[in-house]
Amino acid sequence: MKKNALIKIIVSLLVVLFIVVGCGKSNNAKERALAEEPFARTEFLMGTVVKVTIYNQNQQAALDAAFKRLEGLANLITVDEEDGDSEVEKINQQAGVKPVRVSDDLYYLLQAAYDYSESTVGSFDMTIGPITELWHIGFDDARKPDQAEIDEALALIDFSKVQFDDDSQTVYLPDKKMRLDLGAIAKGFITDEVVSVLKEHEVDTAIIDLGGNIYVLGDSTRGEGVGWNVGIQDPFETRGTILGSLALSNRSIVTSGIYERFLEVDGVSYHHLMNPETGYPFDNQLAGVSVITEKSIDGDGLSTSLFSKGLKEGLEYVNTLETVDAIFVTKDKNVYVSDGLKESFKLTNDDFTLK
Repeated sequence: MKKNALIKIIVSLLVVLFIVVGCGKSNNAKERALAEEPFARTEFLMGTVVKVTIYNQNQQAALDAAFKRLEGLANLITVDEEDGDSEVEKINQQAGVKPVRVSDDLYYLLQAAYDYSESTVGSFDMTIGPITELWHIGFDDARKPDQAEIDEALALIDFSKVQFDDDSQTVYLPDKKMRLDLGAIAKGFITDEVVSVLKEHEVDTAIIDLGGNIYVLGDSTRGEGVGWNVGIQDPFETRGTILGSLALSNRSIVTSGIYERFLEVDGVSYHHLMNPETGYPFDNQLAGVSVITEKSIDGDGLSTSLFSKGLKEGLEYVNTLETVDAIFVTKDKNVYVSDGLKESFKLTNDDFTLK
């Protein structure tokens, strides 16, 4: 990624994808053992800005432990890095050669990715790597491939070919040019792991922000039983511009949309959410989908799936799921919410219409 583009991304990300409001000290802060100043740390990892903020007292050790866990997991998963030594990259390098033994963490994530690939029936596929690598949207060499190249890459996409061996804990891609890409689920898994670390350190008031994956732990600092006021990203603007808000506690919010990474060719904009069946970006009336779940890995997997289904089918599907809600934003700036959010979602941007 070009240096100036990287700087621009870092600056915009620091504004935060979701503006989380209501972080002031509350009257009952002493009872909840909240700090005068929060413990916070920001780093650039996995191609995005990562920030963890803890509002409990005396929790520097928890913050350090959270980032140790976060960095360790990022090193297992990241691809497209110059050193290419992540466990996922090693599996890709050994495709068609031999199985690769992986850590417990990655084995769990890969099996979860397989399950989502299977349950979403084609809208999410863990082996989409040949297509995402071909387009490479978000990098200096991003381009629109020729149809012949896309057809060749599509022949390699088939999650059902991924071979797991539970006894030896190995993973194998049988075709030489197959490639895993966990970008649509990895940040959700890591977010959940960070939440687990914080809970182990008895943290009960915190915000985890993995550049598009937000988790609000506990109640807002404004008071017991008061949720964090979480702003929902405007999919037509840079990160930090919101269209509405929700009050949430102990929930994950994940957004998939056309705003984050895209490529313009001959006046046509191609976003980074790729359809594993066509080899092109998903093409429907949606500009963005925000998913609210108890676990971030579910929000990550579902956000891509719901985006792929489009408005009507996506809304119908999410209304069948327990403890899952979603906000759909169309390209003509209409906003639709699932049944569970009809009373709680507040539209704050006059450019949009709540349907």
